[in-house]
Amino acid sequence: MILLLKVIAWLVGHIPRFMLLPIGNTLGAIAYRCARRHRATAHENIEKSFKGKVTPEEVKIIATGTFINLALNLLEFMRLPWLNERSLKKYVEVIGLEHLEAAHAKGKGAIICTAHFGNWELLGATFGLIGYPLEVVVRNPDHPVMDSFVAWVRTTSSGNRSIHKSNAMRGLLRALKDNGTAAILIDQNVTRSEGVFIDFFGRKACTNKGPARLAVASGTVVLPTFIIRDGLTHRLVISEPLKLVDTGNRDSDTLENTALMTQRVEEIISEYPEQWFWVHRRWKTRPDSPM
Repeated sequence: MILLLKVIAWLVGHIPRFMLLPIGNTLGAIAYRCARRHRATAHENIEKSFKGKVTPEEVKIIATGTFINLALNLLEFMRLPWLNERSLKKYVEVIGLEHLEAAHAKGKGAIICTAHFGNWELLGATFGLIGYPLEVVVRNPDHPVMDSFVAWVRTTSSGNRSIHKSNAMRGLLRALKDNGTAAILIDQNVTRSEGVFIDFFGRKACTNKGPARLAVASGTVVLPTFIIRDGLTHRLVISEPLKLVDTGNRDSDTLENTALMTQRVEEIISEYPEQWFWVHRRWKTRPDSPM
């Protein structure tokens, strides 16, 4: 099975780049029509997040754009094993690299705070190819064959390494101590025991508290970083470090720092709403739900 997946990846990886856009647009439009449950989730999320600010037609346009972006992401993901630094420069512009270099000059590594936005898999590959391989937190395997294939795609050309969620804090602290780079996506729903409730588009969203606690524990800077799609080209923007608080009060510091990170995610989504993962049930965990 994994051999078949690699063959498919090789075929997609060698399609001329100019063909990806019409293919992705078509696949995304089909997925929008056929994936009823995910389409409904996207519509609901968009309507509630931009309540009174978007028309029904605009909701549809944003949701359709989301599916098209995901289709393009899939095609580009299949091409990652054959990506190299030379080909990368043709369609990914890196902005703000000096912030990453300054962080590593201090010897404590860097925490990349990002989201399921744009082509986040390409973001990871880009860091590896420009000389800053990432330690990426992943879930424990659900489907061994598929998970092996995804790991192969993610690590073949980039040198990135995966850390399973169950051992994430220890592995990330060790990597940062060695002046490594850790990447954490903070925009997905987590359980009450894993997160804190932060305002996100006007609603309380249970948000991963790990990045905030990791930053304080390691003394490492947090760099909000997002990759923005423009057709088949991308801008990877590394922002200056967040001004985190460290008062010694673990709970209040975690809440405030997580809110700072979440605010940056909301800002980039508001600017490019069609590039976020609206099909995810981001507000599933509620403050009154069981632990």
